[in-house]
Amino acid sequence: MLPGRTETLPPALATRLRQAVGDRLMTGTSVLDQHARGEGWDRPVRPAAVCYPHTDSEIAAILSACNEHRVPVVPFGAGSSLEGHVVPLYGGVSLDLRQMDAVLEVNDQDLDCRVQAGVTRKQLQEHLRFRGLFFPVDPGADATLGGMVATGASGTTTVRYGAMRENVLGLSVVLADGSIIHTGSRARKSAAGYDLTRLFIGSEGTLGVITEVQLRLHGIPESISAAVCQFDDLDAAVDTVIESIQLGIPVARCELLDQVQMGACIRHSGLTEYRATPTLFFEFHGSEAAVQEHARQVGEICHTHGGSEFEWATRTEDRSRLWKARHDAFFAALALAPGKRGLTTDACVPLSRLAECIRDTQRDLTESGLLAPIVGHLGDGNFHAVILCDPDDPDEVGRAKAVNARLAKRALSMGGTCTGEHGVGSGKIDFIAAEHGAGIEVMRAIKQALDPRGIMNPGKVFRVG
Repeated sequence: MLPGRTETLPPALATRLRQAVGDRLMTGTSVLDQHARGEGWDRPVRPAAVCYPHTDSEIAAILSACNEHRVPVVPFGAGSSLEGHVVPLYGGVSLDLRQMDAVLEVNDQDLDCRVQAGVTRKQLQEHLRFRGLFFPVDPGADATLGGMVATGASGTTTVRYGAMRENVLGLSVVLADGSIIHTGSRARKSAAGYDLTRLFIGSEGTLGVITEVQLRLHGIPESISAAVCQFDDLDAAVDTVIESIQLGIPVARCELLDQVQMGACIRHSGLTEYRATPTLFFEFHGSEAAVQEHARQVGEICHTHGGSEFEWATRTEDRSRLWKARHDAFFAALALAPGKRGLTTDACVPLSRLAECIRDTQRDLTESGLLAPIVGHLGDGNFHAVILCDPDDPDEVGRAKAVNARLAKRALSMGGTCTGEHGVGSGKIDFIAAEHGAGIEVMRAIKQALDPRGIMNPGKVFRVG
Protein backbone atom coordinates (compact mmCIF):
# COMPACT_ATOMS: atom_id res chain seq x y z
CA MET A 1 0.00 0.00 0.00
CA LEU A 2 1.26 3.46 -0.89
CA PRO A 3 1.24 6.24 1.72
CA GLY A 4 -0.65 9.43 1.02
CA ARG A 5 1.15 12.50 -0.31
CA THR A 6 2.70 14.54 2.52
CA GLU A 7 3.33 18.19 1.63
CA THR A 8 3.67 19.42 5.23
CA LEU A 9 4.72 17.47 8.30
CA PRO A 10 2.09 16.65 10.93
CA PRO A 11 3.00 18.71 14.05
CA ALA A 12 3.50 15.61 16.19
CA LEU A 13 5.91 14.13 13.64
CA ALA A 14 7.81 17.41 13.29
CA THR A 15 8.30 17.42 17.07
CA ARG A 16 9.70 13.90 17.06
CA LEU A 17 12.04 14.65 14.18
CA ARG A 18 13.37 17.74 15.97
CA GLN A 19 13.95 15.59 19.03
CA ALA A 20 15.98 13.23 16.83
CA VAL A 21 18.13 15.70 14.85
CA GLY A 22 17.52 19.15 16.33
CA ASP A 23 18.16 22.01 13.93
CA ARG A 24 19.22 19.50 11.27
CA LEU A 25 15.53 19.25 10.37
CA MET A 26 15.04 21.86 7.63
CA THR A 27 12.03 23.14 5.72
CA GLY A 28 13.47 26.18 3.92
CA THR A 29 12.54 26.60 0.27
CA SER A 30 16.10 26.45 -1.06
CA VAL A 31 16.84 23.22 0.82
CA LEU A 32 13.60 21.63 -0.37
CA ASP A 33 14.40 22.63 -3.96
CA GLN A 34 17.85 21.02 -3.70
CA HIS A 35 16.21 17.74 -2.73
CA ALA A 36 13.43 17.85 -5.32
CA ARG A 37 15.39 16.15 -8.10
CA GLY A 38 18.55 14.34 -9.16
CA GLU A 39 20.48 14.77 -12.43
CA GLY A 40 17.82 13.13 -14.58
CA TRP A 41 15.11 14.67 -16.73
CA ASP A 42 12.28 14.06 -14.24
CA ARG A 43 10.23 17.02 -13.11
CA PRO A 44 11.12 18.16 -9.57
CA VAL A 45 8.89 17.36 -6.58
CA ARG A 46 9.60 19.01 -3.24
CA PRO A 47 9.71 17.02 -0.01
CA ALA A 48 7.95 18.37 3.05
CA ALA A 49 11.21 18.48 5.02
CA VAL A 50 14.86 17.44 4.91
CA CYS A 51 16.69 15.67 7.75
CA TYR A 52 20.48 15.46 8.07
CA PRO A 53 21.22 12.54 10.44
CA HIS A 54 24.63 11.81 11.93
CA THR A 55 24.13 8.34 13.41
CA ASP A 56 22.26 5.09 12.87
CA SER A 57 20.24 5.72 16.01
CA GLU A 58 19.05 9.09 14.65
CA ILE A 59 17.96 7.40 11.42
CA ALA A 60 16.19 4.72 13.45
CA ALA A 61 14.27 7.40 15.36
CA ILE A 62 13.34 9.19 12.12
CA LEU A 63 12.08 6.03 10.40
CA SER A 64 10.19 4.83 13.46
CA ALA A 65 8.36 8.15 13.70
CA CYS A 66 7.64 8.39 9.97
CA ASN A 67 6.43 4.79 9.92
CA GLU A 68 3.95 5.49 12.72
CA HIS A 69 2.63 8.55 10.87
CA ARG A 70 2.70 6.82 7.45
CA VAL A 71 4.91 9.56 6.01
CA PRO A 72 7.23 8.69 3.07
CA VAL A 73 11.02 8.70 3.48
CA VAL A 74 13.39 9.10 0.52
CA PRO A 75 17.14 8.51 1.13
CA PHE A 76 19.33 11.14 -0.56
CA GLY A 77 23.07 10.95 -1.28
CA ALA A 78 24.85 13.19 -3.78
CA GLY A 79 21.75 13.56 -5.96
CA SER A 80 23.63 12.35 -9.04
CA SER A 81 21.17 9.63 -10.06
CA LEU A 82 19.58 9.71 -13.51
CA GLU A 83 16.35 7.71 -13.05
CA GLY A 84 14.47 9.79 -10.51
CA HIS A 85 15.57 7.72 -7.50
CA VAL A 86 15.75 10.71 -5.14
CA VAL A 87 12.64 12.55 -6.35
CA PRO A 88 10.12 12.46 -3.44
CA LEU A 89 7.09 11.63 -5.56
CA TYR A 90 4.83 11.51 -2.50
CA GLY A 91 6.48 14.34 -0.55
CA GLY A 92 7.44 13.40 2.98
CA VAL A 93 10.98 13.45 4.37
CA SER A 94 14.16 13.56 2.29
CA LEU A 95 16.85 11.85 4.38
CA ASP A 96 20.16 13.44 3.39
CA LEU A 97 23.08 11.20 4.43
CA ARG A 98 25.94 13.43 3.31
CA GLN A 99 26.93 14.42 6.84
CA MET A 100 27.51 10.74 7.65
CA ASP A 101 30.86 10.93 5.86
CA ALA A 102 33.40 9.12 8.04
CA VAL A 103 35.85 6.47 6.84
CA LEU A 104 35.51 4.21 9.88
CA GLU A 105 38.34 1.72 9.29
CA VAL A 106 40.79 0.55 6.66
CA ASN A 107 42.30 -2.92 6.88
CA ASP A 108 45.37 -2.82 4.69
CA GLN A 109 46.33 -6.47 4.99
CA ASP A 110 42.82 -7.75 4.33
CA LEU A 111 42.12 -5.24 1.55
CA ASP A 112 38.82 -3.98 2.93
CA CYS A 113 37.37 -0.90 4.59
CA ARG A 114 34.22 0.28 6.36
CA VAL A 115 32.65 3.65 5.60
CA GLN A 116 29.53 5.59 6.42
CA ALA A 117 27.04 5.86 3.58
CA GLY A 118 27.70 9.56 2.93
CA VAL A 119 31.37 9.09 2.03
CA THR A 120 31.87 9.90 -1.64
CA ARG A 121 33.90 7.87 -4.10
CA LYS A 122 36.54 10.60 -4.50
CA GLN A 123 36.75 11.14 -0.74
CA LEU A 124 37.51 7.45 -0.21
CA GLN A 125 40.11 7.40 -2.99
CA GLU A 126 41.89 10.37 -1.44
CA HIS A 127 41.89 8.62 1.94
CA LEU A 128 43.30 5.41 0.44
CA ARG A 129 45.92 6.62 -2.01
CA PHE A 130 48.69 7.12 0.56
CA ARG A 131 48.19 3.49 1.62
CA GLY A 132 48.71 2.23 -1.93
CA LEU A 133 45.06 1.13 -2.16
CA PHE A 134 42.01 2.06 -4.22
CA PHE A 135 38.32 1.26 -4.55
CA PRO A 136 37.64 0.24 -8.16
CA VAL A 137 33.98 1.04 -8.90
CA ASP A 138 33.88 4.28 -10.86
CA PRO A 139 30.45 5.48 -12.06
CA GLY A 140 31.87 8.82 -13.18
CA ALA A 141 29.90 11.05 -10.85
CA ASP A 142 31.28 11.70 -7.37
CA ALA A 143 28.42 9.70 -5.90
CA THR A 144 28.11 8.66 -2.26
CA LEU A 145 29.00 5.05 -1.60
CA GLY A 146 25.64 4.45 0.06
CA GLY A 147 23.93 5.69 -3.09
CA MET A 148 26.17 3.51 -5.23
CA VAL A 149 25.14 0.48 -3.18
CA ALA A 150 21.47 1.44 -3.31
CA THR A 151 21.48 1.70 -7.11
CA GLY A 152 23.82 -1.23 -7.77
CA ALA A 153 26.21 1.14 -9.54
CA SER A 154 29.05 0.17 -11.84
CA GLY A 155 30.94 2.18 -14.46
CA THR A 156 34.13 2.43 -16.45
CA THR A 157 36.16 -0.20 -14.55
CA THR A 158 33.48 -2.89 -14.26
CA VAL A 159 34.95 -4.94 -17.09
CA ARG A 160 38.02 -5.65 -14.89
CA TYR A 161 36.86 -5.27 -11.27
CA GLY A 162 33.12 -5.86 -11.27
CA ALA A 163 30.22 -3.69 -10.09
CA MET A 164 29.08 -2.85 -6.55
CA ARG A 165 27.58 -6.33 -6.18
CA GLU A 166 31.07 -7.83 -6.47
CA ASN A 167 32.74 -5.28 -4.19
CA VAL A 168 30.45 -5.02 -1.15
CA LEU A 169 31.13 -7.40 1.75
CA GLY A 170 28.50 -6.22 4.22
CA LEU A 171 26.08 -3.47 5.20
CA SER A 172 24.39 -1.77 8.11
CA VAL A 173 20.75 -1.01 7.29
CA VAL A 174 17.94 0.71 9.17
CA LEU A 175 14.56 -0.80 8.31
CA ALA A 176 11.25 1.02 7.98
CA ASP A 177 10.22 0.31 11.58
CA GLY A 178 13.51 1.69 12.94
CA SER A 179 15.21 -1.65 13.60
CA ILE A 180 18.89 -1.90 12.67
CA ILE A 181 20.45 -4.95 10.99
CA HIS A 182 23.96 -5.86 9.90
CA THR A 183 24.53 -8.08 6.86
CA GLY A 184 27.57 -9.97 5.63
CA SER A 185 31.00 -9.96 7.25
CA ARG A 186 34.62 -9.24 6.40
CA ALA A 187 35.07 -12.81 5.18
CA ARG A 188 35.60 -13.22 1.43
CA LYS A 189 32.85 -15.81 1.18
CA SER A 190 30.01 -17.23 3.24
CA ALA A 191 27.32 -19.90 2.92
CA ALA A 192 25.43 -18.73 6.02
CA GLY A 193 21.79 -18.33 5.06
CA TYR A 194 20.12 -15.87 2.71
CA ASP A 195 22.38 -13.27 1.09
CA LEU A 196 20.82 -10.17 2.64
CA THR A 197 23.68 -7.97 1.47
CA ARG A 198 22.78 -8.51 -2.19
CA LEU A 199 19.11 -8.04 -1.37
CA PHE A 200 19.80 -4.43 -0.39
CA ILE A 201 22.27 -3.75 -3.22
CA GLY A 202 20.13 -2.25 -5.97
CA SER A 203 17.07 -1.87 -3.73
CA GLU A 204 17.11 1.93 -4.28
CA GLY A 205 16.02 2.85 -0.76
CA THR A 206 12.74 0.92 -1.05
CA LEU A 207 13.59 -1.66 1.66
CA GLY A 208 15.63 0.35 4.15
CA VAL A 209 18.31 3.00 4.60
CA ILE A 210 21.92 1.87 4.08
CA THR A 211 24.09 3.57 6.71
CA GLU A 212 27.46 1.76 6.61
CA VAL A 213 29.25 -0.22 3.91
CA GLN A 214 32.08 -2.80 4.13
CA LEU A 215 33.99 -2.68 0.83
CA ARG A 216 36.62 -4.71 -0.98
CA LEU A 217 39.78 -2.80 -1.89
CA HIS A 218 42.62 -3.38 -4.36
CA GLY A 219 46.27 -2.47 -4.46
CA ILE A 220 47.16 0.37 -6.83
CA PRO A 221 48.63 -1.33 -9.93
CA GLU A 222 52.36 -1.14 -10.54
CA SER A 223 51.73 0.25 -14.01
CA ILE A 224 48.74 2.08 -15.53
CA SER A 225 48.51 3.16 -19.13
CA ALA A 226 45.67 4.70 -21.14
CA ALA A 227 45.27 4.84 -24.90
CA VAL A 228 42.89 6.34 -27.43
CA CYS A 229 42.01 4.72 -30.74
CA GLN A 230 39.76 6.34 -33.35
CA PHE A 231 37.70 4.69 -36.10
CA ASP A 232 35.85 5.79 -39.19
CA ASP A 233 33.10 3.24 -38.53
CA LEU A 234 31.25 2.59 -35.25
CA ASP A 235 30.72 -1.10 -36.01
CA ALA A 236 34.48 -1.55 -36.32
CA ALA A 237 35.02 0.03 -32.89
CA VAL A 238 32.42 -2.25 -31.31
CA ASP A 239 33.83 -5.35 -33.01
CA THR A 240 37.29 -4.44 -31.71
CA VAL A 241 36.06 -4.49 -28.14
CA ILE A 242 34.08 -7.70 -28.56
CA GLU A 243 37.11 -9.52 -29.98
CA SER A 244 39.39 -8.20 -27.21
CA ILE A 245 37.02 -9.41 -24.47
CA GLN A 246 36.39 -12.77 -26.14
CA LEU A 247 40.15 -13.36 -26.28
CA GLY A 248 40.33 -12.79 -22.51
CA ILE A 249 42.61 -9.74 -22.61
CA PRO A 250 42.27 -8.11 -19.14
CA VAL A 251 41.38 -4.56 -20.12
CA ALA A 252 40.74 -2.31 -17.09
CA ARG A 253 38.58 0.24 -18.94
CA CYS A 254 37.09 0.15 -22.41
CA GLU A 255 34.83 3.09 -23.29
CA LEU A 256 33.10 4.00 -26.54
CA LEU A 257 32.12 7.51 -27.63
CA ASP A 258 30.27 7.79 -30.93
CA GLN A 259 31.04 10.64 -33.33
CA VAL A 260 28.37 12.93 -31.84
CA GLN A 261 29.54 12.37 -28.27
CA MET A 262 33.20 12.70 -29.22
CA GLY A 263 32.48 16.00 -30.92
CA ALA A 264 30.69 17.20 -27.80
CA CYS A 265 33.65 16.17 -25.60
CA ILE A 266 36.12 17.91 -27.91
CA ARG A 267 34.21 21.17 -27.47
CA HIS A 268 33.37 20.76 -23.78
CA SER A 269 36.67 19.33 -22.50
CA GLY A 270 39.16 20.74 -25.00
CA LEU A 271 40.24 17.42 -26.56
CA THR A 272 41.26 19.28 -29.69
CA GLU A 273 43.95 16.76 -30.67
CA TYR A 274 41.25 14.24 -31.57
CA ARG A 275 38.67 13.97 -34.37
CA ALA A 276 34.90 13.75 -33.97
CA THR A 277 34.73 10.09 -35.01
CA PRO A 278 33.83 6.89 -33.12
CA THR A 279 36.49 6.60 -30.43
CA LEU A 280 37.63 4.02 -27.88
CA PHE A 281 39.29 4.97 -24.59
CA PHE A 282 41.32 2.09 -23.11
CA GLU A 283 43.14 1.66 -19.82
CA PHE A 284 45.44 -1.21 -18.82
CA HIS A 285 46.49 -2.17 -15.27
CA GLY A 286 49.19 -4.55 -14.02
CA SER A 287 52.92 -5.01 -14.07
CA GLU A 288 54.83 -2.99 -16.62
CA ALA A 289 55.41 -6.07 -18.79
CA ALA A 290 51.77 -7.16 -18.57
CA VAL A 291 50.46 -3.70 -19.45
CA GLN A 292 52.73 -3.51 -22.49
CA GLU A 293 51.68 -6.97 -23.68
CA HIS A 294 47.96 -6.40 -23.21
CA ALA A 295 48.15 -3.03 -24.94
CA ARG A 296 50.08 -4.60 -27.84
CA GLN A 297 47.41 -7.29 -28.27
CA VAL A 298 44.55 -4.80 -28.25
CA GLY A 299 46.46 -2.48 -30.56
CA GLU A 300 46.79 -5.28 -33.12
CA ILE A 301 43.06 -5.98 -32.92
CA CYS A 302 42.32 -2.26 -33.40
CA HIS A 303 44.57 -2.20 -36.47
CA THR A 304 42.80 -5.26 -37.90
CA HIS A 305 39.48 -3.41 -37.66
CA GLY A 306 40.80 -0.21 -39.23
CA GLY A 307 41.53 1.77 -36.09
CA SER A 308 44.15 4.49 -35.80
CA GLU A 309 47.47 4.02 -34.05
CA PHE A 310 47.18 4.21 -30.27
CA GLU A 311 47.63 7.70 -28.83
CA TRP A 312 49.09 7.07 -25.38
CA ALA A 313 48.41 8.79 -22.06
CA THR A 314 50.91 7.38 -19.56
CA ARG A 315 51.43 10.39 -17.29
CA THR A 316 48.96 10.68 -14.42
CA GLU A 317 47.86 14.17 -15.45
CA ASP A 318 47.23 13.06 -19.05
CA ARG A 319 45.17 10.05 -17.93
CA SER A 320 43.23 12.25 -15.52
CA ARG A 321 42.42 14.72 -18.30
CA LEU A 322 41.25 11.90 -20.56
CA TRP A 323 39.01 10.24 -17.98
CA LYS A 324 37.66 13.53 -16.72
CA ALA A 325 36.51 14.22 -20.26
CA ARG A 326 34.82 10.80 -20.34
CA HIS A 327 33.19 11.38 -16.95
CA ASP A 328 31.94 14.78 -18.13
CA ALA A 329 30.36 13.25 -21.24
CA PHE A 330 26.81 13.66 -19.90
CA PHE A 331 27.31 17.40 -19.36
CA ALA A 332 29.09 17.70 -22.71
CA ALA A 333 26.01 16.12 -24.30
CA LEU A 334 23.68 18.57 -22.53
CA ALA A 335 25.81 21.45 -23.82
CA LEU A 336 24.86 20.46 -27.38
CA ALA A 337 21.32 21.67 -26.74
CA PRO A 338 21.18 24.28 -23.97
CA GLY A 339 17.91 24.27 -22.08
CA LYS A 340 17.14 20.65 -22.87
CA ARG A 341 17.36 17.70 -20.46
CA GLY A 342 18.85 14.29 -21.11
CA LEU A 343 16.72 11.15 -21.02
CA THR A 344 19.45 8.55 -20.56
CA THR A 345 19.00 5.00 -21.79
CA ASP A 346 20.88 2.20 -20.07
CA ALA A 347 20.54 -1.00 -22.07
CA CYS A 348 22.91 -3.90 -21.47
CA VAL A 349 23.01 -6.94 -23.75
CA PRO A 350 25.19 -10.01 -24.33
CA LEU A 351 28.39 -9.08 -26.15
CA SER A 352 27.42 -11.07 -29.23
CA ARG A 353 24.35 -8.80 -29.75
CA LEU A 354 26.01 -5.50 -28.81
CA ALA A 355 26.88 -4.22 -32.31
CA GLU A 356 23.40 -5.08 -33.58
CA CYS A 357 21.72 -3.38 -30.63
CA ILE A 358 23.74 -0.15 -31.03
CA ARG A 359 23.22 -0.12 -34.80
CA ASP A 360 19.44 -0.58 -34.48
CA THR A 361 19.31 2.10 -31.79
CA GLN A 362 21.18 4.58 -33.95
CA ARG A 363 18.76 3.93 -36.81
CA ASP A 364 15.82 4.44 -34.46
CA LEU A 365 17.26 7.72 -33.18
CA THR A 366 17.82 9.02 -36.72
CA GLU A 367 14.23 8.23 -37.65
CA SER A 368 12.97 9.97 -34.49
CA GLY A 369 14.70 13.24 -35.42
CA LEU A 370 16.19 13.49 -31.91
CA LEU A 371 19.78 14.33 -31.05
CA ALA A 372 21.27 11.61 -28.82
CA PRO A 373 25.01 11.09 -28.33
CA ILE A 374 26.00 7.50 -27.46
CA VAL A 375 28.58 6.38 -24.90
CA GLY A 376 29.20 2.86 -23.70
CA HIS A 377 31.03 0.58 -21.29
CA LEU A 378 31.49 -1.85 -24.14
CA GLY A 379 33.47 -4.45 -22.21
CA ASP A 380 30.33 -5.46 -20.32
CA GLY A 381 27.80 -4.83 -23.09
CA ASN A 382 26.35 -1.64 -21.58
CA PHE A 383 25.74 1.58 -23.53
CA HIS A 384 23.83 4.84 -23.05
CA ALA A 385 22.09 7.16 -25.47
CA VAL A 386 21.56 10.62 -23.97
CA ILE A 387 18.33 11.63 -25.70
CA LEU A 388 18.13 15.43 -25.60
CA CYS A 389 14.61 16.79 -25.33
CA ASP A 390 12.72 19.82 -24.07
CA PRO A 391 10.75 18.72 -20.97
CA ASP A 392 8.11 21.34 -21.84
CA ASP A 393 7.62 19.99 -25.36
CA PRO A 394 5.16 17.05 -25.23
CA ASP A 395 6.06 15.96 -28.75
CA GLU A 396 9.79 15.72 -28.04
CA VAL A 397 9.22 14.02 -24.71
CA GLY A 398 6.84 11.56 -26.35
CA ARG A 399 9.34 10.69 -29.10
CA ALA A 400 12.16 10.31 -26.54
CA LYS A 401 10.09 8.01 -24.36
CA ALA A 402 9.10 5.96 -27.38
CA VAL A 403 12.74 5.46 -28.42
CA ASN A 404 13.62 4.53 -24.84
CA ALA A 405 10.77 1.99 -24.69
CA ARG A 406 11.75 0.41 -28.00
CA LEU A 407 15.36 0.13 -26.85
CA ALA A 408 14.29 -1.55 -23.60
CA LYS A 409 12.16 -4.02 -25.55
CA ARG A 410 15.04 -4.62 -27.98
CA ALA A 411 17.49 -5.29 -25.15
CA LEU A 412 15.11 -7.74 -23.46
CA SER A 413 14.52 -9.60 -26.72
CA MET A 414 18.30 -10.05 -27.00
CA GLY A 415 18.57 -11.57 -23.53
CA GLY A 416 19.65 -8.29 -21.91
CA THR A 417 18.26 -5.80 -19.42
CA CYS A 418 16.62 -2.37 -19.55
CA THR A 419 19.12 -1.02 -17.00
CA GLY A 420 22.71 -2.17 -16.70
CA GLU A 421 23.79 0.24 -13.98
CA HIS A 422 21.57 3.29 -13.46
CA GLY A 423 18.81 1.37 -11.70
CA VAL A 424 15.04 1.53 -12.15
CA GLY A 425 13.89 4.48 -10.05
CA SER A 426 10.70 5.82 -11.58
CA GLY A 427 12.23 6.29 -15.03
CA LYS A 428 12.31 2.62 -16.04
CA ILE A 429 9.51 1.33 -13.86
CA ASP A 430 7.34 0.49 -16.90
CA PHE A 431 9.85 -2.09 -18.17
CA ILE A 432 10.38 -4.16 -15.02
CA ALA A 433 7.36 -6.43 -15.32
CA ALA A 434 8.42 -7.48 -18.82
CA GLU A 435 11.96 -8.19 -17.60
CA HIS A 436 11.11 -10.13 -14.43
CA GLY A 437 7.72 -11.66 -15.11
CA ALA A 438 6.42 -13.57 -12.07
CA GLY A 439 9.53 -12.49 -10.18
CA ILE A 440 7.81 -9.14 -9.60
CA GLU A 441 5.44 -10.86 -7.16
CA VAL A 442 8.41 -12.13 -5.14
CA MET A 443 9.73 -8.55 -5.01
CA ARG A 444 6.33 -7.31 -3.85
CA ALA A 445 6.30 -9.92 -1.09
CA ILE A 446 9.74 -8.83 0.14
CA LYS A 447 8.69 -5.18 0.03
CA GLN A 448 5.52 -5.96 1.99
CA ALA A 449 7.45 -7.92 4.61
CA LEU A 450 10.09 -5.23 5.23
CA ASP A 451 7.98 -2.11 4.61
CA PRO A 452 4.31 -3.00 5.17
CA ARG A 453 3.20 0.66 5.28
CA GLY A 454 5.04 1.50 2.07
CA ILE A 455 6.94 4.51 3.39
CA MET A 456 10.35 3.69 1.89
CA ASN A 457 10.90 5.63 -1.35
CA PRO A 458 7.42 4.91 -2.75
CA GLY A 459 6.87 4.87 -6.50
CA LYS A 460 10.30 3.41 -7.30
CA VAL A 461 11.47 0.06 -8.77
CA PHE A 462 7.96 -1.38 -9.33
CA ARG A 463 4.40 -0.28 -8.85
CA VAL A 464 2.75 -0.99 -5.50
CA GLY A 465 -0.90 -0.53 -4.70
